[in-house]
Amino acid sequence: MIPERHLIERRILSALRVSPPRIPMILGGCGSGLTSVLLRVNDLLEPDICQYIDAERITTTPEGFLRTITTTSPYRSETHTKGVSYGSSTRETYSKILSFLSNARPTETLPATFLIDDILEFKTFENFPGLRDVLQNFLKAVSLSANRFVLTTRYVTRAHRLLGNSSSQFEVIHLPPLTPLEVTKTLSTYGLQSGPQLDELGRTVQTLTDGRPSYVRALTESMLAINQYDPVSALAAQLGPGGQLYSICRFCYELRLHRARGHGALKAILKILSEAEPLTLTEISQRLRRTPGSTRDYLSWLEDVDLVTVRQKRYSFTDPVLGLWVRIHCRPMPPKEADLALEIQNYALARLPYIEPSVEPVAQSENAETLALDVQKDKSWRMIEID
Repeated sequence: MIPERHLIERRILSALRVSPPRIPMILGGCGSGLTSVLLRVNDLLEPDICQYIDAERITTTPEGFLRTITTTSPYRSETHTKGVSYGSSTRETYSKILSFLSNARPTETLPATFLIDDILEFKTFENFPGLRDVLQNFLKAVSLSANRFVLTTRYVTRAHRLLGNSSSQFEVIHLPPLTPLEVTKTLSTYGLQSGPQLDELGRTVQTLTDGRPSYVRALTESMLAINQYDPVSALAAQLGPGGQLYSICRFCYELRLHRARGHGALKAILKILSEAEPLTLTEISQRLRRTPGSTRDYLSWLEDVDLVTVRQKRYSFTDPVLGLWVRIHCRPMPPKEADLALEIQNYALARLPYIEPSVEPVAQSENAETLALDVQKDKSWRMIEID
């Protein structure tokens, strides 16, 4: 249900068709639609000349990876015509992986096209003896190959650093957020009738989700499930434990922290930023109770996995919805329904300033216990109000 990204798709196909072909590297965060775009390109290319590879799913050992891609590939190469042949070492096996990707062909004259999703997963191979500079060797091999490649990764900062000294043959393509018009088109694919109300709903959903396709889909499906087009209520439902958006944010949070260094300190910084952002280095170090030098290191590790962004020396979450998730769920007890509703209301007010706040603020915890969501029945998708 994610809309086709025609401009991105045309740019990718054009890069593959020029002579010599370029190698698109598509960059985007969690939930940005990288896999959807790659699968769409797979459908647009001619049959039998294209192989999609989900590197995150099959990057285990070099031997396991080689076995998987050679036994499932429609292509053959001279070195892999009689079954899988492993190397005598992990280094030699990895060389065979690069050889297959570089030399496999659908026919003697046609080049193969490999669509590799999340190429930075190849770094996993560096856990094995004898393997260093795995990604640099991969980039060198594919840049010299006559085959065609389209690569993606959700680690934008690391990809830029990796490509810093690489061949100009690589073409970096940033996958932008969905525009309000694209979100409106997404809503219409679910059967919502077009019109001014749908246009306004599309703009609201785009603002609340920051235009991330997976978030848009979660909110849309939530609204359809209850047949009530209130995106703020849908956001509250989806960010509660068990909601689809809750699961997406938790996956992104754990995945990126797992890839970063200094796990505990980084979680503390994310909690600080979820409560107040943007903050300067000095403000963060004071709240963290660590020196500015060590705090700077921690922040650089968070930037490395694209969890935080710095603008004008102030740090904030790269993904505002993930920041909201941290504020709601990174606490000793699961949030009560009233607390969840209040956090969603505050988030919506900050991003949608034309929404009127509650008339009566909640001042005491016992009042918060009785907080309820009251959706006006005569307005098909108005914002929640707090009684």
